[in-house]
Amino acid sequence: MITLSDISVSYDGSRILRGVNLSVPEKGLICLMGRNGVGKTTTLKAIMGLVRTDGGSVRLGSTDLTGMRPEERSRCGVGFVPQGRDIFPNLTVWENLKLSLVLHGPHGTDEVDRVFELFPVLKEMLARKGGVLSGGQQQQLAIGRALLTHPRVLLLDEPTEGIQPNIIDQIGDALIKIKQEGKISILLVEQYLDFCLNVGDGFYIMERGTIVASGPISRLNDENVRKLLTV
Repeated sequence: MITLSDISVSYDGSRILRGVNLSVPEKGLICLMGRNGVGKTTTLKAIMGLVRTDGGSVRLGSTDLTGMRPEERSRCGVGFVPQGRDIFPNLTVWENLKLSLVLHGPHGTDEVDRVFELFPVLKEMLARKGGVLSGGQQQQLAIGRALLTHPRVLLLDEPTEGIQPNIIDQIGDALIKIKQEGKISILLVEQYLDFCLNVGDGFYIMERGTIVASGPISRLNDENVRKLLTV
């Protein structure tokens, strides 16, 4: 579904990504892992078109996204939930969700009930300002908002960061349901190993801006693989 080929990115003359090759299969959930500062978030931004690439290509199915602006990539079917969630705190939950519906007009409304099924708390808090929600509720809102753009692939940047355990479980259950529906592929940046083992199908591990290990999610239990994740 998403294929990165030899992606390189530099900031202020420093190479951040070094020839990254990565693919997310249709209907799959792939975990991108690694220590802090190795290039995981930059990889998601390269897919979304939020950083300029020095070389390589990004493809969504048969569509070459390379050179497209972020809004064009969104319309092609790339959904992005950034680290820190980035909801609109002064808008209500419903107003946050409606912003995504604008992209697809009345065709987006059939997904609203699905979002409420995945995250029932959002339906109970439609009139509340986004800024008064807990961190976990804001994360559910951010994922729900992204789902309303009808993505073919969903990029999630550390959705469990700073979230209480019971909501981590709810988010995990939602991702499993999304995966089982078979309509959306997911690329998940995450450092919480048990979460990845619970929801993932496969993994990539980054170190110093390049992929150093990959395989089925069961291999994350290998001692040699775990060493790449320890701080």
